[in-house]
Amino acid sequence: MKIAFIFAGQGSQYIGMGKELYDNILICREAFDKARSLLDFDIKELMFNGEKEELDITENTQPAILATSIMAMKALEEKKITPSVVAGLSLGEYSALVSANALSFEEAIKLVRKRGRFMQEAVPIGVGSMIAIIGLSLEKIKIAIEEASSIGIVEIANYNTNNQIVIGGEKDAVEKVKELCFEFGARRVIELKVSGPFHTSLLEKASVKLKEELEKIDFNNPKVKIISNVTADFIENKEDIKEILCKQVKSSVRWSESINKMLDMGVDTFIELGPGRVLSGFVKEISREKGLKVNIFNVEDLKSLSKTLEGIGGLND
Repeated sequence: MKIAFIFAGQGSQYIGMGKELYDNILICREAFDKARSLLDFDIKELMFNGEKEELDITENTQPAILATSIMAMKALEEKKITPSVVAGLSLGEYSALVSANALSFEEAIKLVRKRGRFMQEAVPIGVGSMIAIIGLSLEKIKIAIEEASSIGIVEIANYNTNNQIVIGGEKDAVEKVKELCFEFGARRVIELKVSGPFHTSLLEKASVKLKEELEKIDFNNPKVKIISNVTADFIENKEDIKEILCKQVKSSVRWSESINKMLDMGVDTFIELGPGRVLSGFVKEISREKGLKVNIFNVEDLKSLSKTLEGIGGLND
């Protein structure tokens, strides 16, 4: 059995996420408490008892999802379940770096708080937007983007699966792409509830500010294979991490390629860590297209943890 840990990105957050892990598993509570003491707000109160609107603010969302993901990871590690390879979608790449021992949880939680703020500030609210296009070929999406580029900046932000591409950019240009994609036969177009056009060139200012923060951090060489969103390839050396993370905030997330790379290296068991099961759905679709049968689990609370432990145990029998 070859296991991959895949870490959730922004979008699936909810009030109460991580609470069961915190309340019931000592190693999770200790890790979370150590990290939260470094923040400038009460992340525990917000995550467990706060208002959804406040949790959805990007600079709050990012450390909250990271914290939930790392508690889930700690719960598995305590049971001696470890990965052969790790990756994370967008924000989730920071959780993956923690999992690979390339970055400490304490440094990561402070860093993603700032990353969220920089991303929020880079483009004024209302200027940009993002949409997910489902059931339309990449070729036709690119034609729509090219045509809409005369109106404003619009780019591919996420290659989630062959069937789902996310674009982002200036609002009018994104709206034009949406119209064209429906004309070209898209099955669905979903407007994403995000505060900016993430993973596009409009995030250049955020990238510059993030670079300054990254210069203050000492990274380690990954102890576990980790795949980057930017390259869809392994991060081999700690010297590459800062540049990759600077590019990542303004570059397309090459998620489907990353999953295909894991499948090609023989991964047969994927465990999604953090809130929701969005990545599990992507893995299911991508593996099915390749004609491969894989095991997919997730960990976000006690029930999913128990189900995962039971499932992994059954595979080992």
